[in-house]
Amino acid sequence: MTALPSAPVEKVIVTYKSKTAEAGSNAAAKSDAAAKGAETGESLSFERRLAGGAALVDLGDSATKQDVTEVMDAFRADSSVASVEPDIRAYAMAVTPNDTDYTKQWDLFEATGGMNVPPAWDKTTGSGVTVAVIDTGYAAHSDLATNVVAGYDFISTSADARDGNGRDADAKDEGDWNATDNECGLGSKASNSSWHGTHVAGTIGAVTNNTKGIAGIAYNAKIQPVRVLGKCGGSSADIADAITWASGGTVPGVAANATPAKVINLSLGGASSTCPSVYQNAINGAVSRGTTVVVAAGNSNANASGFTPANCSNVITVASTSREGNRSYYSNFGSIVDVAAPGGETRRATDTPGTVTTPENGIYSTLNSGATTQSAENYKPYQGTSMAAPHIAGLAALLKSAKTGLTPAEIESAIKSNARPLPGTCTGGCGTGIADSAKTVNAVTTTTPPAGNVFTNATDVTISDNTTVSSSIAVTGRTGNAPAALKVGVDIKHTWRGDLVIDLIAPDGTVRNLKASSGSDSADNVVTTYTVDASSEVANGTWKLQVRDVASGDTGYIDSWNLTF
Repeated sequence: MTALPSAPVEKVIVTYKSKTAEAGSNAAAKSDAAAKGAETGESLSFERRLAGGAALVDLGDSATKQDVTEVMDAFRADSSVASVEPDIRAYAMAVTPNDTDYTKQWDLFEATGGMNVPPAWDKTTGSGVTVAVIDTGYAAHSDLATNVVAGYDFISTSADARDGNGRDADAKDEGDWNATDNECGLGSKASNSSWHGTHVAGTIGAVTNNTKGIAGIAYNAKIQPVRVLGKCGGSSADIADAITWASGGTVPGVAANATPAKVINLSLGGASSTCPSVYQNAINGAVSRGTTVVVAAGNSNANASGFTPANCSNVITVASTSREGNRSYYSNFGSIVDVAAPGGETRRATDTPGTVTTPENGIYSTLNSGATTQSAENYKPYQGTSMAAPHIAGLAALLKSAKTGLTPAEIESAIKSNARPLPGTCTGGCGTGIADSAKTVNAVTTTTPPAGNVFTNATDVTISDNTTVSSSIAVTGRTGNAPAALKVGVDIKHTWRGDLVIDLIAPDGTVRNLKASSGSDSADNVVTTYTVDASSEVANGTWKLQVRDVASGDTGYIDSWNLTF
């Protein structure tokens, strides 16, 4: 939808002056509507009183624009009326993207097997979040380019890297083809390059509404390609270093990551009955730095407990579902699976392995046409838990963007608790069901009144460029000190929230920082609850929320804030 429809006005909203009879009496408002109807020749009726006190007046469904104008003029001419305005229509902004192949992305929008992504776009599109795709690297693609930030090549063996020098700052996918059978171990098969990382990246963050290709789930997030898979796969040592670096940790001999990722996607794995310590230590470090780690369950139609890093702790392990909402025939399963997401089926389970008989049921995404080295960009359907995992990584980015204070544990909990049961079947266990993007985003962005004694200031305070403002709350009726877990609820409307420094000032002047500024946090608004140890402070007195704008170009206001004791 490129333009909003022109809907007819059927009702008007009339606000009467405060001391008039119509302002407080429905009978008087009903009588006035009838009088205005007689005056204009229209059939007007008082419908109901609105929450703010205004009267809703119905003109009927046959009123023309001229009729509406005459009715509004009649109300405006009445000295008892403070204002009159049309009851206009509003529309969901999560309209169908104009990307030419969006109709092939059943995984985003179909009711049966899809992940209910479009309604989530009303609230969040991933802005301000970087997602690291630890995979085969990046094959240049115009449907991704503007969302890609600098990554790294962690393949330490030059022969496997195929770039002649091992590790370097170029995450270009040099191809993962195998020329002959058994080249990568007994039983391995000759194969073309997969461009796997580029396919995964498209699902997460393809550029959207650019009249080409596909739509990404978190299409305003940034994608960071981190190369660990080359010829014959990749080593756990390289992958562990990549996890550490991508999340902002230190790797010897490698320059610091200038844009650390808050979400990591690992659509990779190998057979192992336990999680290697090198993986677990790297994952624990990433999570401690606030990064959510998403892992594919594996494609062996077996218990995921025998595959790693799917069997590691502190990760979201993702099984794959089909377009019909069943567990995909190849997907791993089991009690360690946290949630399921669309991974598709490009063939039926009984069809010859390696064939593509149902491409329309696969996951359509960005790719490259080169058989070995890069050639022209293209798009292609794939199947796999490798395709399911980026759906969850994209959702994690939406959540982190919508509510920046969410921890990895909170993101995992929100995704799992808001999933829906599989409409089909899952033998062996598919976690809590198919993730529901809109339901999950709504759950984390809906403010629930906190329990306890709540003190609130809902007076708007304008935040101009490079200024410091504050809003006060007078706390009374309390005894003793404030709690060790004082809840500070904040609702600030401000574009590019990275401009803001937020402090809580106690009655004695003690300053506790709630949020620091960040030049890379371009998302809008700060809507979250902070927990502060204020046990050293007397509860009663005037508390202040202080907000400093430290950069030019974006402004906003304190909408409201509260303290819960």
